[in-house]
Amino acid sequence: MKTTLIKASSRGHAFHGWLDTHHTFSFANYYDPNRVHFGALRVVNDDIVSGGEGFGTHPHDNMEIVSIPLYGDLAHKDSMGHTEVIKSGEVQVMSAGSGITHSEYNANEYKPVNFFQIWVFPDKKDVEPRYDQRAFDTVHSKNQFVQIVGPKDDPTNTGLWIHQDAWFNMGNFDKGVETTYQIKKKGNGVFVMVVEGEFTVAGQKLNHRDGLGVWDTDSITIAADSENARILLIDVPMEF
Repeated sequence: MKTTLIKASSRGHAFHGWLDTHHTFSFANYYDPNRVHFGALRVVNDDIVSGGEGFGTHPHDNMEIVSIPLYGDLAHKDSMGHTEVIKSGEVQVMSAGSGITHSEYNANEYKPVNFFQIWVFPDKKDVEPRYDQRAFDTVHSKNQFVQIVGPKDDPTNTGLWIHQDAWFNMGNFDKGVETTYQIKKKGNGVFVMVVEGEFTVAGQKLNHRDGLGVWDTDSITIAADSENARILLIDVPMEF
């Protein structure tokens, strides 16, 4: 088993007044040659956007993009004709493929929105762009993982789908609960992000927004060390 630890306090950080953002991997003006990606996982941004503010229309291509609001509501508009609001408890996926433009704004005027924006390299380029979103009960489904994203061609996938052999799972655990996560595919690794609370993962103590990459193993042990501890697992190919 191999691991790489990214403490929350060591992430890249930028404050733009309307945007308070932390970058787990190199992004924008933050660059660390040792933190460019974890396998097919390219970006994990932890964004807090002030009321009424947001990202104006901008382009993407050849990337699978997953957005997960943690609190607040995110307004989305894109060149595919979608005008949506993604609420806390929902997940959005976009296959940028051959090219899209979109904007993201805080849908509320007077309170912030906090969301993860996650990019995964696709397994094929220039696919037709697509969009989807769905609500998942990741808070009340206690002491078990809820799969929120999986591969297009996985018949067991119960979440949204993307063009990559990647699986996203979220779980809300009571203190003292321990579980084992089986990595979905040989050659994959798992990037763990603590959303809330404290965990011990693969023997490593993790706190709020700490990240841990684990690979060269078939499974990892996960133990909740605090009440209402919430965690995100991103299972991705290490070679792609």
